[in-house]
Amino acid sequence: MNPVPLPRPPLILASTSRYRRELLERLHLPFEVMAPQVDETPQPGETPSELALRLAVAKARAVAQGRPDAVVIGSDQVADLDGLPIGKPGNHARATAQLRQLSGRRVVFQTAVAVVRADTGFEQTLLAPVTVHFRSLSDAEIERYLRLEEPYDCAGSAKCETLGIALLDRIESDDPTALIGLPLIRTCALLRAAGLDALQP
Repeated sequence: MNPVPLPRPPLILASTSRYRRELLERLHLPFEVMAPQVDETPQPGETPSELALRLAVAKARAVAQGRPDAVVIGSDQVADLDGLPIGKPGNHARATAQLRQLSGRRVVFQTAVAVVRADTGFEQTLLAPVTVHFRSLSDAEIERYLRLEEPYDCAGSAKCETLGIALLDRIESDDPTALIGLPLIRTCALLRAAGLDALQP
């Protein structure tokens, strides 16, 4: 007689990012979305990778406190230009300045994911760095791109999944969705470790 499978624990994405929500939907796991209340101010001397890891854990913990029975995913991404964090531009002027700064440069997008389940004490975090090489961009190219795309909610002002790919020479990554905002290979590994496998009934 086959054992009766245990019910899946609830899954929560601790993020309001539509990009992360759309990525997580690829796994065909039912999940909720909750906004974490986290101060995202960098700490003195914190590197971009340290900031991304700390915020991913903080987001997951913030939601898990109120839902200890749930498996909670937190994630964060920080663009790293020679050790300096590059955030979301927020508006056209700052996006223009960012892309001028990134033109012809190598940028590492540090994408961290954390999975927390408070009632079992499970907590693990992984980092998925993605190296992006920007082409040398003219002001006209930058202006046309920003007018068409308006990527003001994206770190580094570039959305690789759409027209932003035209800004780049190449991408180096072992987890291809990391640049969009949620590294699904690492997320699946953490979910399996937490007892939630997308390929199990």
